[in-house]
Amino acid sequence: MAHRSPIAQLATHAVTNQPPDFAPRDLYATDLALREAVQREGAAWAGEALGVLGAEAGSERVVEWGEQANRNPPVLKTFDRYGRRIDEVEFHPAYHALMELAMRHRVHSIAWTAGAWTAARPGGHVAHAAMGYMLTQWEAGVLCPVAMTYAAVPALRHQPDVAAEWVPRILSDRYDPRMIPASEKTGVTVGMAMTEKQGGSDVRANTTRARRDGDGAAYRLTGHKWFCSAPMSDAFLTLAQTDKGLSCFLVPRWTPDGERNPFLIQRLKDKLGNRSNASSEIEYADTWALPVGEEGRGVATIIDMVHHTRLDTSFAAAGLMRAALAQALHHTRHRTAFQKRLSDQPLMRAVLADMALEVEAAIALLFRVARAFDEGEKDPAARAFARLAVAVAKYWLNKRCPNLVYEAMECHGGGGYVEEGPLPRLYREAPLNSIWEGSGNVICLDVLRTLEKEPAALAALTADLGAARGLDARLDRWVEHTGALFADRANQEARARLLVERTALALQAGLLLRHAPPAVAEAFCASRLGNEGGRAYGTLPPGLDLEAILGRAAGEA
Repeated sequence: MAHRSPIAQLATHAVTNQPPDFAPRDLYATDLALREAVQREGAAWAGEALGVLGAEAGSERVVEWGEQANRNPPVLKTFDRYGRRIDEVEFHPAYHALMELAMRHRVHSIAWTAGAWTAARPGGHVAHAAMGYMLTQWEAGVLCPVAMTYAAVPALRHQPDVAAEWVPRILSDRYDPRMIPASEKTGVTVGMAMTEKQGGSDVRANTTRARRDGDGAAYRLTGHKWFCSAPMSDAFLTLAQTDKGLSCFLVPRWTPDGERNPFLIQRLKDKLGNRSNASSEIEYADTWALPVGEEGRGVATIIDMVHHTRLDTSFAAAGLMRAALAQALHHTRHRTAFQKRLSDQPLMRAVLADMALEVEAAIALLFRVARAFDEGEKDPAARAFARLAVAVAKYWLNKRCPNLVYEAMECHGGGGYVEEGPLPRLYREAPLNSIWEGSGNVICLDVLRTLEKEPAALAALTADLGAARGLDARLDRWVEHTGALFADRANQEARARLLVERTALALQAGLLLRHAPPAVAEAFCASRLGNEGGRAYGTLPPGLDLEAILGRAAGEA
């Protein structure tokens, strides 16, 4: 997109006191906390690739693609002109451009292609999280198919013969949107379809049935799925009931003989946000599928996919918060009121600094969890920590995201509420990732189950918190009290949200005390652990170094 030079001298007045365009902006170079986390958590080798993506993702061209893809949502084409059923979704060219960008930069595959896909190079998941965190700042919709494609790999490992056919296609850095058999494509995407009307998160209530297709390995599925995102993916991991119980299957859009597989798209969801991405309701009608994993253990198989997509729903929240904060900092530093820059007004400084603390803590937690995914490939303790901590991160970051985006919107005044700017789209997107891959209550109950059934998870959590012991008396007291709450089994389910919240804050505080500048760590502990601040953003206690916090958030050394 060509650089804009708008006319500021109008017939009746001059347009003044307005910020310059936000883009182009290098999303990697201007994010100190991100760069430090990437280095610290094991993906320094990806710095060059992250820098290239950061520059492109923050370009005027990508900004325009995001706006276009959301103003022109996908359209369902159920039949062709002759009345033949095709079940295809038509996207705006901007959506395809964004998908090509993501696949070309290997957002979906860098975790696996950094080494062999069965033993990825250390830091691969950290690099994946960094890429997705940046990409979601301008357009979150394409991250859904990208995230599911990334997360399909560990689930497919449960069926080596299916993995041998599909994983090489997944690892391609080519985006190929053509509706043709996967064997003829240069690259594929993989989706997921689990939820049904009657069960929602309770997938064991699913009624979709699977029956063997003759004497071979294949099955035929009949049933419905209430939510199926990215229905133009080339294949889907799904759940269906067999005589042995709920089982996992791979459903391709084309059968091996080159025919369209019955994958009947009933309608597209009319969603609050995430408009560029198609979410649909589908039906299986004698639909061809291959089993993945042990029959009757479908949840145990597909949970590997869910586990990895939870990392993506965590970095999506962090990316949205970072985008909102960056927009607020940009606006308030270039607009004056009452003879002072907005960013120099004491109340505004407190709001901005408080949001900056939230974003820095989100980044610290996110990339610590991503490192656990990398280490978990070989270390059972790290794997247990990742299982627990990704649920904690998903819950807490997504609970903090909507209100932070709202505060950033308010920093812009009335202009922040106008659709021409980016804040309304960020605001509509903000609640989504708390719902996807397990809503808040489901996640909190999952944390309790993990702590009960996996003693290694509690041991790993205790060890991680122990690394910060003695660095701040407020954190020590917080951890001790949180441990006592976990030990008290009475009404634990009813208190699950409190327990997960306190765990998240303890992890964040410990990471900031160990790795962040003292001004950041002190402000976080004082406002989050010390009962010295209020509940709304901008209610920080006095005596904090807000200048250091804000300078760091703005990318200044």
